[in-house]
Amino acid sequence: MALATGGFTTYTAIGNREDLTDVIYNISPTDTPFISSIKKTKARAVLHEWQTDTLAAAVSTNAQLEGDAVTVSTSTPTTRQQNYCQISFKTAAVTGTQEAVDKAGRNSEISYQMAKRAKELKRDVETAMTGNQGWVAGGSTLARQMRSLRSWLKSNTSTETNGGNSSNGSAAADDSSVLRTMTEAMLKTVIQSCFTNGADPGIIMVGPYNKTVVSGFTGRTQARQNIAKDRIQAAAHLYASDFGELRVIPNRFQRERDAFVLDPSMAAVAHLQNYKTINLAKVGDSERRQLLVECTLEMCNEQAHGVVADLNTQAT
Repeated sequence: MALATGGFTTYTAIGNREDLTDVIYNISPTDTPFISSIKKTKARAVLHEWQTDTLAAAVSTNAQLEGDAVTVSTSTPTTRQQNYCQISFKTAAVTGTQEAVDKAGRNSEISYQMAKRAKELKRDVETAMTGNQGWVAGGSTLARQMRSLRSWLKSNTSTETNGGNSSNGSAAADDSSVLRTMTEAMLKTVIQSCFTNGADPGIIMVGPYNKTVVSGFTGRTQARQNIAKDRIQAAAHLYASDFGELRVIPNRFQRERDAFVLDPSMAAVAHLQNYKTINLAKVGDSERRQLLVECTLEMCNEQAHGVVADLNTQAT
């Protein structure tokens, strides 16, 4: 077939309208399962502090004489804990011209850009809180930094031989240079340790790869469920341990090498400054804005949580 003589085509035409859909597609994830599951509280100073306490060990020898003269036992003080508030922000600047022109997919460019920044900032906070960093007190040339989840955990942990827990608040946990495959035995050991220390965890939070590892545990592969004939059930969303049921939640923004066992009621996000938008000074014909949050991780009691650390981040 050939083009008819004199046929006028789109290749030479001038003035055809563009076909640009009025929708902007963005699949970047915005779910933040850790900060969404824990409590919210208020910080009132840059250095946020709280207290922890424990009961005396249970004994079987608490048998006393009838009419015995009582000797009052010495009370033990609470333990003071602390973490520094970390400032995180995102900025955007849009020229007056870009705000004025007719745009596809959004009416206001600055509003669209700030909505994106809000999602990005939440992801940054989630990553910081579930990471492995010690606190930094900060100074005029050094930003303050919160102590993150992995650095806090020391009582209920499973690590590779050359890995280890944080030695103090300003230190990260020792990441092992050797990684290992997560096993159900490791997870059971940590859950049992949590229970022994009085904890009641309800969540296992893992990275995407180790979510598939948990779904492949022996107990899962031997399960029998009545499901529709056109459905394949390959995932584990609930882990029934000897010490209670725990939801298995994948987290895109935590470190893949850590599998956390968590009690969400025993951790909190403490905001010194909640998310807020600041209109920055104009520079020429532009709109400049800053989205800021100042917060820290309040680890109500680290014995309520656990971690299986130093895990493979992909199939080997």
